[in-house]
Amino acid sequence: MDFFRELGTSSWQLIVWRAPFGLAVTVLFAAGARLLRSVTRGGALAGACVTLALWLASPPAFAVLIAVFLLTAGATRLGYARKHRRGTAEAGDGRTASQVLANLLVATFAALLAQFAHQAVALAALAASLAEAACDTVSSEIGQAFSSRAYLITSFRRVEPGIDGGISVLGTLAGAAAALAVAAVAAAMQVIAWGWLLPVTLAAIAGMLFDSLLGATLERRRWLNNNAVNLLGTASAAFLVFLSV
Repeated sequence: MDFFRELGTSSWQLIVWRAPFGLAVTVLFAAGARLLRSVTRGGALAGACVTLALWLASPPAFAVLIAVFLLTAGATRLGYARKHRRGTAEAGDGRTASQVLANLLVATFAALLAQFAHQAVALAALAASLAEAACDTVSSEIGQAFSSRAYLITSFRRVEPGIDGGISVLGTLAGAAAALAVAAVAAAMQVIAWGWLLPVTLAAIAGMLFDSLLGATLERRRWLNNNAVNLLGTASAAFLVFLSV
């Protein structure tokens, strides 16, 4: 049987009906992110594409994405001068297309899966991947800006903040708070049920730690770059949610 017939027409009809308004909203969102210099031109284009797909699959999930954007943009700007002196500050033009895709591809795939398969667990995976993206970025940015001590996750040897695989107490706590905030927004917007709040938050935190583990091992050996590590971090959070069912 044809794959698209198996999906049925209702999901495709919903996507078509959502498309015009979704296109306008996502273009405005991408343009605003570019004006704030949170993304490069390529990052804005990539962001518009994946956020449009996210909107078409699940409009309430777009509000969760906004929460991630606000948290990460705010954390990036906090203590920027100190991070600049350390050489760990985000580039002035913002995140590139590859960075945007690394953080949002898993969420977009989960949203499409939820739309067509109508599975609550897929929406929980979406929320977990977005929460992990916020958790990882906030923990890294806050740790680099305000922590004087960081420790390599594999050996707990003291390292400079910003080193691949380095974690700090303040950064980890800030990341956990960001994960909880994103999960709470997802629950408030009825993307997930409130019963998913704790599993999504814990999966995001675990994904952040897995990201740090990859950074301390494969990334430090140059076997993976930062974008690949970020993609695997969001994927691990989504996968942990599937395992929790």
